[in-house]
Amino acid sequence: MPQTVIGCDLARGWIDTHVLPSGATARIENTPEGIARWIASWGDGALVVFEATSGCDGTLIEALASRGVRFARVNPRQAREFARALGVLAKTDRVDARILAEMGRMLPLEATAPPDPDRMRLADFLRRRKQLVEMRKAEKVRRHNAGQPAILSEIEAMIALLDQRIANMDRTIAALIAANQELSEQARLLAAVPGIGPTVLATLLGELPELGTLCRRRIASLAGLAPHPRESGTWRGTRRIWGGRRKVREALYIAALSASRRIPTLIAMRDRMRAAGKAPKTILIAIARQLLVILNAMIRHREPIRL
Repeated sequence: MPQTVIGCDLARGWIDTHVLPSGATARIENTPEGIARWIASWGDGALVVFEATSGCDGTLIEALASRGVRFARVNPRQAREFARALGVLAKTDRVDARILAEMGRMLPLEATAPPDPDRMRLADFLRRRKQLVEMRKAEKVRRHNAGQPAILSEIEAMIALLDQRIANMDRTIAALIAANQELSEQARLLAAVPGIGPTVLATLLGELPELGTLCRRRIASLAGLAPHPRESGTWRGTRRIWGGRRKVREALYIAALSASRRIPTLIAMRDRMRAAGKAPKTILIAIARQLLVILNAMIRHREPIRL
């Protein structure tokens, strides 16, 4: 474990930092220049700990990775539970930075692998595509109560424009995958699996870079598809899934709906669970998890698996 641990609480405009064991605190600008000056002010061998805050941590990750600084990107819920375990109920930027530093000092956190720039770009394009899809969905809802023909015409024009922008984004995403040898090889394997369409495929490549590098249990937990027991004494509660990467889980739900009707092993699994009286949602989650296990093995061995 490194001698120096630095906790960082991120916001769009600034980053609050707390250094252990010295206890020094600072607020720096969340800009490439501000982060570069901050990194230059301390020596080598530190571990930087921060929450996985979408939209705020990209600049910090890029700066740390380019300089070879080890960092741990932790789940925000894990950080909050850790604070409660320490008896810390207050929540401010400075308190959160201190809690993250304590996490790095007390827990055996695994250093996050530096991200592939192409996968980061892919994740950005996927995020923008989802925004466009949500905008189109909202416009389609408004179409039903437009009221005036002129307003309806305007809404229809906006939907057509969004259709075009989404199609352009799909072409950009496909070109990005094709230009990267590793991504294109993985895409070729994934695309051969029934139920894995272009959007699901891109989501797995961009949002789950660990695919093929972890065991079946860890990859399922990372995607939020691992059931967790709820037991106390003689009481046995229903196992539930929680946490994980929501975008990946949603994509696998979509894929599972199709795969459960087209892949023989998953069809048999579905039928067994139905005969056992399992709820439809439970069956879908189990199939999504098994599908992820299959995909994980395919990427690890770099060859298609007979389904």
